[in-house]
Amino acid sequence: MSVRLPSSPVSSSVSLPLTRRLAHLGDRWLPRLVLSPTVFASLLFVYGFIAFTAYLSLTESRLMPNYSFAGLEQYSALFDLDRWWVSAANLGIFGGLFILICLITGLLLAVFLDQKIRFEGALRAIYLYPMALSFIVTGAAWKWILNPGLGLEKMLHDWGYTQFSMDWLVDSDMAIYTVVIAGVWQSSGFVMALFLAGLRGVDDSIIKAAMVDGASLPVIYRKIVIPALRPVFFSVLLVLSHIAIKSFDLVMALTAGGPGTSSDVPAIFMYQFSFTRGQLGLGAASAMMMLMTVLAVLVPLIYLETKEAGRAR
Repeated sequence: MSVRLPSSPVSSSVSLPLTRRLAHLGDRWLPRLVLSPTVFASLLFVYGFIAFTAYLSLTESRLMPNYSFAGLEQYSALFDLDRWWVSAANLGIFGGLFILICLITGLLLAVFLDQKIRFEGALRAIYLYPMALSFIVTGAAWKWILNPGLGLEKMLHDWGYTQFSMDWLVDSDMAIYTVVIAGVWQSSGFVMALFLAGLRGVDDSIIKAAMVDGASLPVIYRKIVIPALRPVFFSVLLVLSHIAIKSFDLVMALTAGGPGTSSDVPAIFMYQFSFTRGQLGLGAASAMMMLMTVLAVLVPLIYLETKEAGRAR
C-alpha cells in the first residue's frame, strides 16, 4: 500500500510563475519564429533584388553584370531612345483607359447585382470567370477574335455584312486599343466583386432613412452609397494600376508589341533590352523607371487614404 504525500506548496508556487513566463515567451516569440523565414525571403528576393537592379542601372552592364559605377549614363541613354517614349505613351493610353473603363464597368455591374435580382449567383460567376484565366490565354483568345481573317470580321463578312471592318489588330494606330479591350474583359469582373462586397457592407438603415425622406434610388447611390465606397476605390485603383504597369504577358500574347513597336509597353522594352539585346544596364534603368511609376501612383493614394482615415477619427 503506497502512501501519497501532499505536494509542497513552495514548489507549486515556484513552478506556476515559471510556466506562465514560458507561455508568455512562447506567445511572444513563436509567431516571430514562424514568420521569420517569410520575412527573410521577402527581404532577399524582393527588396534585395530591387536594390541589385537599382545598382545595375548605374553601371555599364551589357550582356553580363559589370559592377563598375557609371552614374546616370544608362538613364540618359534610355531617355534618348524614341522607343522608350513610345512604350511610355502606350502605357499611358492603356493604363488610363484600362483603369477608367474597368472602374465604370465594374461599378455598374456591382450596382446591377446589388438589386437582389434572380440568378445573381450564376451571373456573378459568369462575370468573374475571365479572371480565372491567365493573361496568356486571354491574349491568345482575343488575338483569334480580332484577327481580320479568322475572327469577328470574317464571321460578319460570311453573314453578308461585307462593309464591316475590324482590323485594329494589324493597324499600328489602333493596336494598343485591342490590349485595352482584352484587359477590360478580363479584369472588370474582379472589380465588380470588390465593389459588390463594398455595397453589401453599406448600412441598410441609412438607405432606408433616405428612401423614407423621398430620395430616389439614383440619388441614394450617388449621394450615399458610392461615397461610402472610398476604401474600395482605393483598393481597386492600386490593383488595376499594378496590373497595367506590369502588363507583359497580355501584350506579348495579343500583339507582341506590334505591328512594329506600335503597342510596345515598358515591360516588353525591359525584357527585350535586358535579355535579347544584351543591354542589361539599360534594361535595369527601364525597370527602375517602372518602379518609379508604381511609386508615383502608390504614394499619393496611400497619403490621401491615410489622411482621410485620420480625419474620420
